[in-house]
Amino acid sequence: MPKFGPLKLRDLIKSLRQYGFEGPYAGGKHPFMVKGDLSISIPNPHGGDIRRELLKRILKQAGISKMEWEKL
Repeated sequence: MPKFGPLKLRDLIKSLRQYGFEGPYAGGKHPFMVKGDLSISIPNPHGGDIRRELLKRILKQAGISKMEWEKL
């Protein structure tokens, strides 16, 4: 289960794939992942952890609640 807090980019991608997202694909300024008609931007790999605030915005785009995220 991923915690709702700082996490590595690879853990974010792995978890989003478990929710049915495909990718990441290159495009524009940031890579993105797709699930049906929904497309979400993910941060560029920069070596650091993804902070809680950014994770919250990504999950909001994906339509995933904090409770759902922590249950995965």
